[in-house]
Amino acid sequence: MTDDTTHANQHQRGARYARELEGHLSWLDAFSGTALGVLAVASGIYTYLGVSSLLDDNGAMSAFAAIAYSIAVSVGIFVFWSYMLRLFPAVRGARARTGLLGAMALGSLAIIAMSSWLNAAALAGSAAVEQHLAVTVQDYQGSLEHAHEIALSAQGLERDVTRVRQSFEDLSEQEATGGLSGLAGRGAVFRVLRQKSSELAGLEAQIATQTPLVDAAFVEGNQLLSRMRALTVEPGPVEARSVEFSEQAVRLAGLITQLRQLSVASLVERAAQDLSASVVLPELDGGSAESRGNQASTITSVLEVLAQRATTLERAAQAVLAMPPPTETTYTPISSADAVIKYARNFVPSWAGAIAIDLLPGVLVFILAITHGAIREGREGTSIEETLTLAELRAAVSAMRDVDASMKGPNAASVAAENPPRVTPLKST
Repeated sequence: MTDDTTHANQHQRGARYARELEGHLSWLDAFSGTALGVLAVASGIYTYLGVSSLLDDNGAMSAFAAIAYSIAVSVGIFVFWSYMLRLFPAVRGARARTGLLGAMALGSLAIIAMSSWLNAAALAGSAAVEQHLAVTVQDYQGSLEHAHEIALSAQGLERDVTRVRQSFEDLSEQEATGGLSGLAGRGAVFRVLRQKSSELAGLEAQIATQTPLVDAAFVEGNQLLSRMRALTVEPGPVEARSVEFSEQAVRLAGLITQLRQLSVASLVERAAQDLSASVVLPELDGGSAESRGNQASTITSVLEVLAQRATTLERAAQAVLAMPPPTETTYTPISSADAVIKYARNFVPSWAGAIAIDLLPGVLVFILAITHGAIREGREGTSIEETLTLAELRAAVSAMRDVDASMKGPNAASVAAENPPRVTPLKST
């Protein structure tokens, strides 16, 4: 007897617990639909802003298309989560819940694909485009500095040319005093040495003329970079700044190409190859056969030295030519939506907010599922009489009266209507 009483008390407590939860759910249901509608409308507004940034035309048709898309997104979000809020808490079987979970996951992915990324574009689109501009500036700066480094390395070949020229001039001075062939004066050996020193002097002068051009191009490139950096942080619409940024980027790309063309490494390489290959040998002017033999021997030695110096100079030029060229950098305009996707790691909070506004009802679905599960658990084992509400009891009595009247005939129905049965109130436990 005691066990029966204990079980009855437990069932009564479970029924009261279930009725309490149902009361809370009834109160929450009064505004849950409105809250879901507000979330759907808010998502639709941000979707409209994101779609507008993707459309090139600002006419009435584009605005209508953006509005239509945002309305479709709002309706889709509202309908989808309404289905989930009603159906998922109501199902009981594991198979049914697994199926609805799969449907909810698929629907969430669809919402992210059609709405969340556009919401993120509306929230952080301008900042993402500015990030793209800043990254592009860094790329251009790296290309400009590398092109300038190559140009300076090529200009450094002037010292090598000067050293070789000076060596030939010194040899010519020695020959003028008879220190090489033994014949003082400006004979055949002297003319060969002066011929090559003159060629190298011309090359040296040509390299020197490039130095101001290299310096001017680098200074102008830095000025363009400064303006491009300023455009990334200036106030105002980023679209207008992007147009000027693109113009500056085109000019800077031209300057980088100009710096690459100003490199004299290939010129020095060709000159070094011609240095020993194109030697005009003068007529030996010695007064005797012995003198002419000495001149020929000296010229041969000069040509060997010339070949060695030419090889050294050619290798120095080839070392500059072997340097990797600057990276080809091209500024590509990008929309705010594409920028948000490309630089998603830099805008995690914006992405989180954009996704949360669309998927927050999913949390409510699980809350309702847990609450309904608790209600069913509280009612488990209770009889139907313990779970009847007053409204349900009145409806049951009215239905019984109608059934009884229909069985006794029309006269009994009128009498039953005039004398309704009395309902004894339930005793509270």
